[in-house]
Amino acid sequence: MIYVVNKSNNPTYNIALEEYCFKNLKDYDQIFILWINEPTIVVGKYQNTIEEINSEYIKEHGIHVVRRISGGGAVYHDLNNLNYTIISNVNKGDEFNFKEFSVPVIETLKELGVKADFTGRNDLEIDGQKFCGNAQAYIKGRVMHHGCLLFDVNLGVLGDALKVSKDKIESKGVKSVRSRVTNILPHLKEKITVEEFADKLMGYMKKHYPEIKEYKLSKEELDIIEKNSKEKHGNWDWVYGQSPEYNITRGKRFPFGKIQIFANVVNSKIKNIKFYGDFFGTKEDLSEIEEKLIDVKYTPEDIKERLKDLDIKEYFAGFTLDEIVEAIVE
Repeated sequence: MIYVVNKSNNPTYNIALEEYCFKNLKDYDQIFILWINEPTIVVGKYQNTIEEINSEYIKEHGIHVVRRISGGGAVYHDLNNLNYTIISNVNKGDEFNFKEFSVPVIETLKELGVKADFTGRNDLEIDGQKFCGNAQAYIKGRVMHHGCLLFDVNLGVLGDALKVSKDKIESKGVKSVRSRVTNILPHLKEKITVEEFADKLMGYMKKHYPEIKEYKLSKEELDIIEKNSKEKHGNWDWVYGQSPEYNITRGKRFPFGKIQIFANVVNSKIKNIKFYGDFFGTKEDLSEIEEKLIDVKYTPEDIKERLKDLDIKEYFAGFTLDEIVEAIVE
């Protein structure tokens, strides 16, 4: 196991760095990274960015917007938010395993006298309030797990910067974003800084993985990361994307996440379609399934027939074919 020291607070660079480690340092079975961003909204790979953010607010307050390469929902970071990344060579199962990768956080908090619980699909909570959301990406048996830990984040800004859909708030049975989340700091008996908390988490890793060693990126590697930071993660098309022309839009929340579709249907046939949402999938490219639906009749029966030979869970982890059909047309 190796760890990478990252002192950057630049969100496009930080996203590019973990992507580089995930896709290029394949000889290392496990990689651990801690990082902190300037005020930033990070949207999931499959989300429609413009619908997840309060555009006027983030522009007025100079908040960055970036897109990560994993699924899941949008999160807010600031300099009192600690992010952790665990990259591992594992055999891909049928479902995304978030709980296993959350153990270092849960155990570190336990050592500090705080009881944290893994709940729902991918959340960590203290006394029923969420303080960490997790996301994962897969590439050929290799997983990248990352979580954002609310340590002492400005929850007022979090609530104003993120637009949370009404159906998500109702599905949680609460009234607002702010009532659902909490910071770690108020629950600690001994008040420490986010940097000191990062040291505690790194200390746990070194104690339980004594073979862990620091990996220092070469100048050539840093140049590649910097280039990707600017050309991909700082690129408007990657962050905001292009929505298709559409005359039908639908959105529905299921147990494993929300799916939203934008479709252009002409003479009862699908001419183009785009999927958005906070779901996860092991297949990176949703265009495969989107292109398969072109020129299909816009009926549940025809859509189901066209998709029946696909392994739906590769694109939408945890979903059934019937649920995908329901999201599109029913």
